[in-house]
Amino acid sequence: MAIKGKYTYEWPRPMVSADAAVFSISGGRTSLLLIKRKKEPYMGKWAVPGGFVELDEELQDAAARELEEETGLTGVHLEQMRTFGTLGRDPRGRMITVTFMGITSEENPEVKGGDDAAEARWFDIDNLPDNLAFDHDKVIKFSIEKLKEKNDKRS
Repeated sequence: MAIKGKYTYEWPRPMVSADAAVFSISGGRTSLLLIKRKKEPYMGKWAVPGGFVELDEELQDAAARELEEETGLTGVHLEQMRTFGTLGRDPRGRMITVTFMGITSEENPEVKGGDDAAEARWFDIDNLPDNLAFDHDKVIKFSIEKLKEKNDKRS
């Protein structure tokens, strides 16, 4: 469904993005997929794959599209996890992100940076980089906690 029309509002509106925290679980090891940002803000810093939601797409579709554009990874089931919207989380303005979680049982599938990602790489969750973009330290911490909860329920 295409949305058309003129969009003028008396007050500014927030931006909306969709992020994908994707884990690889294999051989007792858990890895998280991150991208290195190619552009400002936070150029050169690591982030979970994600980006702006288009006006005519569903949130989950936006997360899957951004995941594919930035890493080449497809076919991962994404489940909505949480919304992050702390003031000041993005220097470009008021940004609200809906975060999804995905799990692949394939050991660190091949990924490659694309679109506005200079690089894509799997990191062991016990050895994550310190130089993270936005508030992705909080996003990652929450994602790892959710993953552990899921695993505890399976046990």
